[in-house]
Amino acid sequence: MLIRKLSVLISQDFTMKTNVYNQKGESVGEVELNPKIFEVKANQHLLAEAVRISQANSRQGGGHTKTRGEVSGGGKKPWKQKGTGRARVGSTRSPIWRHGGVTFGPRSNRNWELKINKKAKTAALFMSLSDKAKENQLIIVDQIALEQPKTKEFVKVMSGLSSAVKNLGRKQLLVMPKKDDKLMRSSKNLQSVNSVLANSLNIVDILKADSIIALKDSLGVIEKTYLKSK
Repeated sequence: MLIRKLSVLISQDFTMKTNVYNQKGESVGEVELNPKIFEVKANQHLLAEAVRISQANSRQGGGHTKTRGEVSGGGKKPWKQKGTGRARVGSTRSPIWRHGGVTFGPRSNRNWELKINKKAKTAALFMSLSDKAKENQLIIVDQIALEQPKTKEFVKVMSGLSSAVKNLGRKQLLVMPKKDDKLMRSSKNLQSVNSVLANSLNIVDILKADSIIALKDSLGVIEKTYLKSK
C-alpha cells in the first residue's frame, strides 16, 4: 500500500493558501502554507528509503528461541562416552535432539535499527506533507473544543468536516500542537483516526492516512520543530 502511494507522488504547482474550517465544517478564513514544508519536490527513492528505515526502526522483534545453554535440563550425560556402540553425546539439550535448543533461531535482542541522515529524513517528511497539500488532503481546523471527552462528541466533529470537505477518506491523521487529553480520549476508540503531536510526525503515519486534519496552531509547531536548523 505504501509503495503504491509513493509511486503517485508527482511534483506539481499548487496554491500556497488553504481554507481554515471550524469544528462544524464551516470555512472561517484562509492560512498561508510554508513553501519550505508544503511545496517540496518529491523524490521517490528518498521516500521509499525513509519508509523502509522508519518501519525497520519500529520493529520490535518479539520472536525469541532458546539456545542449548538456555534450555532447562540436560546437565547429565545420557550415557558413557565409550563402549555403548552409540554416537557420543554430552547433553540431551543438543539442537539435534527433541526438546533441545534451537540453532540460529530468532532472538529478541537483535537490533533492527537503521540509520538515515537527519536532513534526508526531514526532506522525506516534507515531501509527504507536500503531497497531502497538493491533493487537497490537508484540512486545517482552527480549533476543536469538546465539552466532554466522549467518542460521540468527536464523531460529530468528523461528520461536520466530512460534509464540508468531502475527501477525508477512510483513514485520518489528527495533528495536534500539544497534548490534549480530551481529544486523544475521544478519538482513540475510532480505528480510522490516529492522533499525533505536531513535533513527532512520522512519514509512515502520513502516507497511511487518506487525509490529515491539523489544528491551525500545529503549523507553527511543525515549522519550529523541523525548520529550526534553518
